[in-house]
Amino acid sequence: MPPQSGVNVGKPAPGPDVGQLFTWDEIGLHSGKGNSKEDKWLVISRKVYDISRFHLLHPGGTRVISHYAGQDATDAFTAFHKDEDQVRKYLHSLLIGELAPDQPSCEPTKNEMLINDFHELHATVKKMGFLKSNYPFFIFMFLHAFLLDIAAWLTIWYFGKSWVPFLTAVALFTIAQIQYGFLQHDFGHISVFEKTKWNRLAHFFVMGVLKGGPASQWNHMHNQHHAKPNCFRKDPDLNMHPLLFTLGKPLSVELGKKKKKYMPYQYQHKYFCFLAPLTFTIYIQLLIFRYTIQRKKWIELAFILIYNIRVCLMYVPLMGFKSFMGLYWLARFLESNWFLWISQMNHIPMNIDYDQNLDWVSAQLSATCNVDQSWFNDWYTGHLNFQIEHHLFPTMPRHNYWKVAPLVKSLCAKHGLKYQCKSLFTAFADIVRSLKESGEYWEDAYLHG
Repeated sequence: MPPQSGVNVGKPAPGPDVGQLFTWDEIGLHSGKGNSKEDKWLVISRKVYDISRFHLLHPGGTRVISHYAGQDATDAFTAFHKDEDQVRKYLHSLLIGELAPDQPSCEPTKNEMLINDFHELHATVKKMGFLKSNYPFFIFMFLHAFLLDIAAWLTIWYFGKSWVPFLTAVALFTIAQIQYGFLQHDFGHISVFEKTKWNRLAHFFVMGVLKGGPASQWNHMHNQHHAKPNCFRKDPDLNMHPLLFTLGKPLSVELGKKKKKYMPYQYQHKYFCFLAPLTFTIYIQLLIFRYTIQRKKWIELAFILIYNIRVCLMYVPLMGFKSFMGLYWLARFLESNWFLWISQMNHIPMNIDYDQNLDWVSAQLSATCNVDQSWFNDWYTGHLNFQIEHHLFPTMPRHNYWKVAPLVKSLCAKHGLKYQCKSLFTAFADIVRSLKESGEYWEDAYLHG
C-alpha cells in the first residue's frame, strides 16, 4: 500500500484506526518551521502524532515537545515519562497514522542498530531495578543539607557576625543551598518516588520553600536541555550565547563572519570565572520573578516570597539587614560559581551546534562527558560526574549511575562511540581551554572571514 498524506493540519484525529501511512519525508515537512510554524507532527514507536495544538497543553512544556517536531521522539518519550502506559492514553486522540511498512523505524540518517541496542539496554536497566530509588539515600541527602542550613544560622546566633563566624555561615549556607539544588534536581527528574505526583510535590516544596525558585520554570528550562543538549536555539543553557560568550566552533565562526562583537570574546576564558557567575546570579533572580508574574504562577510566587521572608526573619534580627544582604548575596555568588563549573564541565568542552537530529544515544554522548568517580566527586557534583548516564536515563536515581556505567561503556565500544571520562581538575581546565579555542575561532573569522 503506497504512503498516503493529506491530513488536515490542526484538526483533531478521529482515533487510532486512521489507517493513513506516511513516509519520513512527509513527516519532515511538519517540523513547525518556515511557513508552517504551527504545523507539528512527531513519531513515537512508528506511530505518527499531530501535536499542532497539543504542544501548548503539554505538561512538560510547549518547547520540549516542539523540539521533536518532524522527527522521531521515541527515545525522548521513553526517557522523560516514567509511566509510559499512563501517558500513552493521552496520545490516543493525537494519533493520525503510522509509518508506511517500507519505512525504517527511525529516520534513514540514523543508526538503527545502535537504537535497537539501546532499547535492549534500557529494558535490561529496567529489569535489573536500576530505575528504582533507595529512599534512605535521599533521606540522608535531605537531612545533611538541612542540618548544614541550620548550622549556618546557629553559627551566627551563637558566635555573632564577626568575620570568622560570618564566613563560616556563608560557607555552610552555600553548601546547603547547592545540596538542596541537587535534591530538587532529583525530584524534578521524577527519580525519587514511584508516583510522579509525589516527585512533583516534593520538587515544589524544595524548590520553593528551601531554595526560593519556581519548580515549573526549572522543568520548562531543564527538560529542553535534556531533550536537545548543546543544540543552539533549543538548549536554554546556551542562552547567554552570544551576548557574553561564544561557544563551539560552528557558532563562533558564524558569529565572527557576521561581524558580531558584543564582547571581546578572545578574552572570554579570562572573564568567565567572574562574569559568568555574577551574571547568572543576577539573571536568575530577575528571571524568577519575571517568569512567575508573566505566566501567573501565583502559588509559586507566594512560595518564593515565603522563602525570602523566612530567611530574613532568621538572619536579620541576629545580624542586621546590611550584614544579612552581604551574607545572602555572597552565598548566592559562590553557589553560582559552584553550579556553573559543575554543570558546564560536562557540556562546554563538547560539541555545540544547531540541531543535527542525531539519534538519542549519539546526541547525548556528543554533548556530555563524565568525571572520575570518588566519594568527594560524587558528593561535590551531586553525582553529575556521571553526566552520560544521567542524560541517557534522566529518571534514573543518581545512586545507580555507577552501576549502569559499565553497560553504557560496552554499548559505546560496540558501536565505536567515544565515552569520555576525565579527572575533575581536567574537566575544569577543559572549560577554560574550550572557551579560549572558541574565542580564537571567532577572532579569526571576525578579522579574516
